[in-house]
Amino acid sequence: MDYETIDADSFGRGLRGIGLNLLVRDVGAEVAFLKAVFGMKAFQPTADFAIMTYGDQVFQLHSDGTYHSNPLLGLLPENPPRGGGIEIRLYDTDPEEAVALAKAHGGTILQEPTDKPHGLHEAYILCENGYAWVPSRGKDSVD
Repeated sequence: MDYETIDADSFGRGLRGIGLNLLVRDVGAEVAFLKAVFGMKAFQPTADFAIMTYGDQVFQLHSDGTYHSNPLLGLLPENPPRGGGIEIRLYDTDPEEAVALAKAHGGTILQEPTDKPHGLHEAYILCENGYAWVPSRGKDSVD
């Protein structure tokens, strides 16, 4: 798929597997944060929508306004955090580097980089929309 030029209908028809769609208050701000902190790429970003990639993984950002007739919109809290209970794990991102970048770009550090008993070295970073981004690497790759 050519994310730069694909139209909405073809994009939707081409999606497979598990999809991730994050509702955000400000698509541009979330795109800027994800690019700066995690090196993600944005395709066709507008005030309402962006296709995002992390490596070869694809997901979408939508503004609240695009969900005007969607039943999920009524469940969104008025006050943050909105993403409570979800962890978005980024297994190919250095936790130390991501934490330093997040601090410089307005992220909230819930947990500094830590070795965990399940074999990962990871950190917890909240974006302004309340989603928990978890940069992680296998402990053997940080020794």
